[in-house]
Amino acid sequence: MSPLAEAPPPPGRVLISEEELKARIGELGGAIARDYERQSPVVVGVLQGAFLFMADLIRAIPIDLMTDFIGVSSYGIGTRSSGAVRLVSDLSMSIEDRHVLIVEDIVDTGLTLSYLKRTLEARHPTSVRVCVLVDKIERREIELALDYVGFTIPNVFVVGYGFDHAGYYRNLRYIAALEPVAGAPERPPLVPPRARMSGA
Repeated sequence: MSPLAEAPPPPGRVLISEEELKARIGELGGAIARDYERQSPVVVGVLQGAFLFMADLIRAIPIDLMTDFIGVSSYGIGTRSSGAVRLVSDLSMSIEDRHVLIVEDIVDTGLTLSYLKRTLEARHPTSVRVCVLVDKIERREIELALDYVGFTIPNVFVVGYGFDHAGYYRNLRYIAALEPVAGAPERPPLVPPRARMSGA
């Protein structure tokens, strides 16, 4: 018989509560619905981390839309991005002449999301915009326009609500630091940044 897998350590302090997630996702859904009214966007979720955010977000967008998923990878089993981005699963539909909204769980260096935007823009959509749940702006390495932002957090590795470490923690209802980090603020601002649009 195989030995039982070692239990993961408990997550650290809560950064974003379940209530804060629900409230902010409702605000994002309203903003997206206003901006895409009568455009029937294709909402593209980035696997695997964004699947919970994607599910809750589309239910907060009261307009006609379509959904699809794409998979990219830049993490191994550690807590830092490897910097090497690769496509691991592709869309099931054409996005030519469609308005596309990428839904991503987190942006830090910006390398993964930049690669993904270039990949989709090469398929001749009408537009490509980005909605991210969590922005870790301290780690940004390249210029990257974000159209909708849920929360900005300090430079800590987070788990919960779709975020994992070695496959664990995705099912938590909140977002937490993986472990306490000395000097990091106790919580992000309770009033999250307003949705930002980059223009056309």
